This record gives sequence, structure tokens and C-alpha cells, in this order.
Amino acid sequence: MKTVPDPAATAATAALERYRDQRVTAIHRLDLIARGATLSYEDGTPVDMASEKRRLEEMVADRDRRIAALERDLGLT
Repeated sequence: MKTVPDPAATAATAALERYRDQRVTAIHRLDLIARGATLSYEDGTPVDMASEKRRLEEMVADRDRRIAALERDLGLT
């Protein structure tokens, strides 16, 4: 007999992978900022890097919380 995967668990697993990927990307961008990278909008206006750094740090913290909650829900911790 074939078992049907739980749609909620499948969705949670997909979300977990997405949050992990987003966290890695944000950490990479924070590293680039720490090395002195600067960004500008399409019109050439510079991005406020202090604000961007703060936004990315908040994103990492949020993803850490979401990852931990999903891992608990999925029984991975």
C-alpha cells in the first residue's frame, strides 16, 4: 500500500528550505557590506548601507526564528 505524503508536512519542509536559503543569502550580503560593498538604485541613487545592514540583520533573526519553529514542528530538533 502506498502512503500519501502529508501536504502540511510537505509545505513546511518546502518553507524550511526556502527560509534556510534566504538566511544564507542575507548572511552573504551582510558579509559583502562588511567588506565595503555599496549598492545603488537603477537611477544611481546610493542605498543607505547602514539601513540595508540593519534590514538584513533583522531578516536573519526572523529566519532563525522561523527555521527553529519549523524544525520543532517537523520534529527535527
